[in-house]
Amino acid sequence: MIDELEEMLAEITGFAATSLQPNSGAAGEYTGLITIASYLESKDQRHRKVVLIPASAHGTNPASAVQAGFKPVTVASDAKGNVDMDDLRSKVEQYKDDLAAYMITYPSTHGIFETEIKEMCRLIHEAGGQVYMDGANMNAQVGFTNPGTIGADVCHLNLHKTFAIPHGGGGPGVGPVCVAEHLVPFLPGHPVSLPTDKNSVSAAAYGSAGVLEITYAYIRMMGADGLREATEAAILNANYLAEKLNDIYGIVYRGANGRVGHELILECRGLKEVSGITETDIAKRMIDYGYHAPTLSFPVHGTLMVEPTESECLVELDRFVDTMNQIHQEIIEVSRGEYSPEDNVLVNAPHPEYEVVGDEWNHAYPRSKAAYPLPFVAENKFWVNVARIDNAYGDRNLVSCLCQM
Repeated sequence: MIDELEEMLAEITGFAATSLQPNSGAAGEYTGLITIASYLESKDQRHRKVVLIPASAHGTNPASAVQAGFKPVTVASDAKGNVDMDDLRSKVEQYKDDLAAYMITYPSTHGIFETEIKEMCRLIHEAGGQVYMDGANMNAQVGFTNPGTIGADVCHLNLHKTFAIPHGGGGPGVGPVCVAEHLVPFLPGHPVSLPTDKNSVSAAAYGSAGVLEITYAYIRMMGADGLREATEAAILNANYLAEKLNDIYGIVYRGANGRVGHELILECRGLKEVSGITETDIAKRMIDYGYHAPTLSFPVHGTLMVEPTESECLVELDRFVDTMNQIHQEIIEVSRGEYSPEDNVLVNAPHPEYEVVGDEWNHAYPRSKAAYPLPFVAENKFWVNVARIDNAYGDRNLVSCLCQM
């Protein structure tokens, strides 16, 4: 089964072979990069240490490059969110003697299919580098295109995203690496039968082998037509939300044809200017509606990045649209002075049950507005466990306490 899964993933990506050893997407990035490093070493090109990474790439890419012993160099984006081709050409020329690889997320974290993707790969190969395609967004490619088609040399996949293994909650993640023919000899070896293999990244030969059968069954049951349909749904869902939310929020980036890929970035900076309400306030308020907040202030500060995936039905998409419309209306109420900047449902969100049913309520808005902003929320309320916390402070400071039970 494992052998068949490796073959299926190689075929889906347009590559020659697969290693299932990496236990996460980040581990897959690292594995792909050390595979490239071993290949360059075999060509007596150890001096190649520069990895070009677009500003629109996933945030783990630079960290993975450093971890693998490379030097990351950022390539700028143009005004429309695409890779700035002039800057790329300039960086390729500048570092051509030391260029090891180019890490491109496709479609990008800006939610765009780069129209110049094949030209990018050509430029890198001409300069002697390898192309690493971050496959975290493979759910926008399967059945239509693949890394092999665009000219990449290696990619990782998130089986816990595109291929049905449960996502979130701390794992288990599965981030296999697929490679072109010339990189096959440098994939991770078996950590038991080849204990001295320097490219092994896990003590387990097949990573999180206990969940691989989920992806195996998913691919078998979906078949080629089903996988293609899932990709269509992911892209359609994102574009549906983009059109529904464009007038009240605005979409930061669109592709050459005016569409987004599988995800979209909601513009929130203008709302902050007129009301003082931030993207963080919006994210916290979404919890009151039963939604986990989308990606906050990445890849563009002051925005929210939404990826509906292929799994959401039209009813759920419309419910999300209703939620975002209602939150926008709440922001407008603040901008009009109906509620003060210091006391409104957004800056105080989320509202846990213990606050809503508490004896004291010192807010200008009613409890019902805090807890049940739309009818569907009242019908099936999700109660958050705690009120607002300071995310940034918690990230930067260790706070210990003794709790009496």
